[in-house]
Amino acid sequence: MAMASSCTQLCLQCRSLLCSKTVANTWQYYTQVRHCIRVTRVPTKILDGSSIIKGNHVTNQARQMRKQQMFCYSDLAAKHLATEAKEDKDVETSRADVVAYKSPLLPIRDAVPEIQVSLDLDTAAEFSALEVISDEEAVSISVPSAMPPASTSLRDYVDQSETLSKLVQLGVNLWKLEQRPNVGSMLLRLNFNTDVAPRLLFLKEIGVEDSRFGYIITHNPFILTESLENLQSRVNYLKSKKFSSENVASMVSRAPYLLNFSVKRLDNRLGFYQQQLKLSASNTRNIVARLPRLLCGSLESVKDNLKVCEIELGFKENEIQHIVIAVPKVLTANKRKLIQIFDYLHNIMKVPHNLIAKFPQVLNTKYLRVRERHLFLEYLGKAQYDPTLPNYLSLDRLVSLPDEIFCTELALATLEDFYLFQKTL
Repeated sequence: MAMASSCTQLCLQCRSLLCSKTVANTWQYYTQVRHCIRVTRVPTKILDGSSIIKGNHVTNQARQMRKQQMFCYSDLAAKHLATEAKEDKDVETSRADVVAYKSPLLPIRDAVPEIQVSLDLDTAAEFSALEVISDEEAVSISVPSAMPPASTSLRDYVDQSETLSKLVQLGVNLWKLEQRPNVGSMLLRLNFNTDVAPRLLFLKEIGVEDSRFGYIITHNPFILTESLENLQSRVNYLKSKKFSSENVASMVSRAPYLLNFSVKRLDNRLGFYQQQLKLSASNTRNIVARLPRLLCGSLESVKDNLKVCEIELGFKENEIQHIVIAVPKVLTANKRKLIQIFDYLHNIMKVPHNLIAKFPQVLNTKYLRVRERHLFLEYLGKAQYDPTLPNYLSLDRLVSLPDEIFCTELALATLEDFYLFQKTL
């Protein structure tokens, strides 16, 4: 009765918009709901008008009692809505000015005017994939984007991007390209038919084999953004310098950045090697065709190696020319390794400059290989590299022969003896 009194006082304060009969009906409805809940004796907790079932599981008996409670609540709610609808016609226009108190237990008339809501908690609405929907509903459906909005790996885009999938089929290593800044986004913007395919056809026309496409694009993806006119002009320049079509195709296959350089830069590089080494045009073409990265790499390392050969190693100008023509890799070799192997040849093995220049392949050999074989020959008493003395051993054969032939023809020993000797070093 105390709660009925408080409800009556609250209604009187709200400008007498709710009559005493409405309050009485409300209290009667609230009492009946509580009685219905008490009778079913289902352990519930009321929270914002919804019931939360407590316990680890719900038995069949408890479920049946909960249904009875819901049906009882539904009947009482229907009666209350019918009675309240008749009594509230006169006060409907002034409802916006009144802040009414509503119990969370009471059904909200404005929220559910004439909608029948299923109160069976066991039967949830399930939508079928074959259900027909309207055009408005179809348009409102949000479809996820075909491509991931952001990713740190190109692997996530391969299935959606035709360009990336075709590049993978060509043998391009995307994991290498994605480590380079801005390359991944550049590839995603390319169209295979308009950007990639014409460049591949161009490479095929100049003689590059299909198997080299993956290697070229992996090392130089920017060739896909070069205009076909620039690519053709650089090929024409190389042919004008009397490089054969086979040489051009081989150079492009082994030096992927070659066609990214302008004609002016290519001309300056060829002029540098010809003037610096005092070579003929034929010899210049020869060393560049065999080592095309000479046209792409830095000239500073080349200049340093030339100074090392002349000043630190003590070779003459004609000897340097002979070494470069025979082994162009000397121009781009690691300076420390070059000095190390020369020091062992000249100061330990006592090989003079003229013999090293005559067999410059020794400068391009691994230091450990030369050291192990020389020590084995010295152990056998056969380390003789002077051509004017008996039992002369050529430096070329010393470093070029495989282990088995080296042992049988030069050392006159077995391969097992050589392996046992290596373990003593």
